Amino acid sequence: MMSKTKLLLKTQIWNTVFSRSYYQNRVNKTTLYSIISPLGNPNTSVEPELENWVKAGNKVRVGELQRIIRDLRKRKRFAHALEVSEWMNRKRICAFSPSEHAVQLDLIGRVHGFLSAEIYFNNLKEHEKTDKTYGALLNCYVRQRQTEKALSHFQKMKEMGFSLSSLSYNDIMCLYTKIDQYEKVPSVLIEMKEQNVSPDNFSYRICINSYGARTDLEGMEKILREMESQSHIVMDWNTYAVAANIYIKANHNDKALDALKKAEERLNKKDGTGYNFLISLYASLGNKAEVLKLWELLKTDCKRYVNRDYITMLESLVKLGELEEAEKVLKEWESSGNYYDTRIPNTVIIGYCNNRFHEKAEAILEDLTDKGKVTTPNSWAIVAAGYLNAGKIEKGFECMKIALSLHVEGKGWKPNSKLMTSILSKLGDEGSVQDVEAFVALLRTVIPMNRQMYHALMKANIRSGKEVNELLGRMKADKIDEDDETREILIARGRNKF
Repeated sequence: MMSKTKLLLKTQIWNTVFSRSYYQNRVNKTTLYSIISPLGNPNTSVEPELENWVKAGNKVRVGELQRIIRDLRKRKRFAHALEVSEWMNRKRICAFSPSEHAVQLDLIGRVHGFLSAEIYFNNLKEHEKTDKTYGALLNCYVRQRQTEKALSHFQKMKEMGFSLSSLSYNDIMCLYTKIDQYEKVPSVLIEMKEQNVSPDNFSYRICINSYGARTDLEGMEKILREMESQSHIVMDWNTYAVAANIYIKANHNDKALDALKKAEERLNKKDGTGYNFLISLYASLGNKAEVLKLWELLKTDCKRYVNRDYITMLESLVKLGELEEAEKVLKEWESSGNYYDTRIPNTVIIGYCNNRFHEKAEAILEDLTDKGKVTTPNSWAIVAAGYLNAGKIEKGFECMKIALSLHVEGKGWKPNSKLMTSILSKLGDEGSVQDVEAFVALLRTVIPMNRQMYHALMKANIRSGKEVNELLGRMKADKIDEDDETREILIARGRNKF
């Protein structure tokens, strides 16, 4: 999982690059955006819609296309954003400036990789190769961890006399962060200042994170004090949240609480993002009172709280072991009118299973089923694992049967191999021949026969005093060779070879 610090940094990048959303269509008028926006499938081309819009006699405005590209980038629909940009360029909707070229280069890098971005860059005319297009290619290199190329490209930007901004230096600091060379980050910040480039909030935050990654609290605090002393810097919640997370990892809880209070004072009251991070950090400190307080503030201050807010709160309550509170929040979500998201009940289900309340976890799934809601194979598999670990083989078997019955080919879920091995091992050691055969028959509808399935069948049959010659023959036919475990099973029956 991504650490909270890296997630905080990622959020800052996101908010910095994409600070504006595309305007809302308040009069329900059909616009080009209202046509393109619903086409969320990346395999669906948006170009036909662009062509149809023009054929219908509609005007194409440069500003609108630029806003569409910006919104698609914000929503990570990079392939569609690239299509719109390339269509603009090909149709000569406007003469591309270095800024438009930089956007297209960035999108090419995201969709096709840095080699394609290099080709596009090399085909630009010399006057189009400005700090913007050079910077876009540098970002491509950094994003894909092309260390040598990034550093060489950055050096060339210096040699060409570009007036480098904090963005380029931040890219290099991000590069060192990505490749875990945290010790090199502070020297980049020093170079920035030597070149009279003012570090911005993100510059300082990357540097703070680099000290935290090395558990150098003294170095981190020195940078934090420097940042606080800069007149051009407006301290924000994000920076103090990063510091708090570092303190928590170092078990400096008092300092973490102080940083969290400073972060809370600087929250954007209309944006739930900051609340989510602080709720999660307070949960890491085991501070239930602050978690509940911030949850109530989030609901009061934000116009609407979305599924991401509920997931954060439920994860925090589960971490605190407050499962009754979690179930209350789950019921709040059910009546909130938000769209159904299986991750939300799953959070509580996992919490119950981890605390051996498998019956309660199963009850949530049964309640959802009764209400006509979709449940996932993974949810039932989690409950099944809980029952099996508690020695309740029959209950675990029944839940796993439901999980396998919900499996849909091509929908992404496959039974967890460790879980299947565990279930098969338990069934082989303790289950009846009928139970093992029934389970393997279901499992075969999802995955091919494997050694663990044969071993479970063999152990159950041997315990029942039955011969396993037929199983051994089928195992051979499936080209599954014996291993040490196979030989041990056969020894138990007085056999040690096929």
